[in-house]
Amino acid sequence: MKATELRQKDVAGLQTEVKELQRAHFGLRMQKATQQLTNTATLRSARRDIARAKTILVEKQSADKSAK
Repeated sequence: MKATELRQKDVAGLQTEVKELQRAHFGLRMQKATQQLTNTATLRSARRDIARAKTILVEKQSADKSAK
């Protein structure tokens, strides 16, 4: 997921996106543990997507706090 797509979402949307990404990452980890995952690079991209979403979420939350 691109950062520009994430920046268009509000705080609640970002929080749900982070939860969905974490669920997907958990599924990938379970597939790896059971030897069902063929492309292990998806784990890395999932981790980075989660980090990207969390970073933008923190930026938006701090911007909301400073605006008040």
